[in-house]
Formats: sequence, structure tokens, C-alpha cells
Amino acid sequence: MHCDGAARGNPGPAGIGVVIADAEGRVLDEIALGVGVATNNQAEYTAAIEGLRRARELGARQVVLRSDSRLLIEQLEGRFRVKNPALQRLHRKVRELAGSFDRVTYEHVPRELNRAADRLANRGVDAMLAAGELSRPSGPRPWEEAAGPS
Repeated sequence: MHCDGAARGNPGPAGIGVVIADAEGRVLDEIALGVGVATNNQAEYTAAIEGLRRARELGARQVVLRSDSRLLIEQLEGRFRVKNPALQRLHRKVRELAGSFDRVTYEHVPRELNRAADRLANRGVDAMLAAGELSRPSGPRPWEEAAGPS
């Protein structure tokens, strides 16, 4: 799974992009979605969350989550602390979703190897802006949800 987040401004209109492929590299699904106004880091985490959710729906048992965001990967690997409260909530969601798989590994990839996910993230922002929407109608964004038990 390749994932990426994009924010035009920080914060600004944001989108996510995800490419899910099987072990042979065949693309199983893609996600391009606008997520409202967010920081780049919030968009990166949201891309990981939505990608893991979709991989689970597709029946994946093992996932390699690839991102060009060093911060995301280092935080998910436990090498960097998560200090921001909004990112702490998103981090917990990713870890919770990861627990539903037999195995999830995290891999930092150079930006040029994440171009497809980057294009999808920007497509999500473009579609949201073209529609005149800056928030998702389905409710609060993940980083805005109450920090109670889930």
C-alpha cells in the first residue's frame, strides 16, 4: 500500500491518495479523496487510516504501508514521539487498524517512488475544490473526533 497526503497551505485544503496492490504489484484499488482543511501531517495520517481500512475490506492479512513522509513512518515505528494531540488521535487509529492484520510493516520510500499516491492525493484536493467543498459531509474528520474510548 502506497499512501500520501497533500495540503495546499499548512493547514489548507487537503486530500489523500492511496494505491493498494497485491504481492505481485497488481493494483486492487485506489483512493483519491478530499478531506477538508488539514495540515499535511493530518492528511498523511488520514491516508494511512483510509488505506488500512480499505486493505482490510479487501481481505488483506499482511500490509506493507509505504509513504514518503518520514515523520509518519518514524512515528508509526515508534522512533519519533507523537506530541501533537490531533496526531496522537490519528496515530492511535492507525495502530488500532494495524492490530486487525496479521502483520503490518512500515516503509519510508523516496517521493519519486510514491508518485501515484501523490497524484491521487492532489486529485482529491482538486475535486473537493472544484465542488466548492472544504469539509466531508460524513461527519468530523478523524483529527477532530473526541478523544474518548473508541
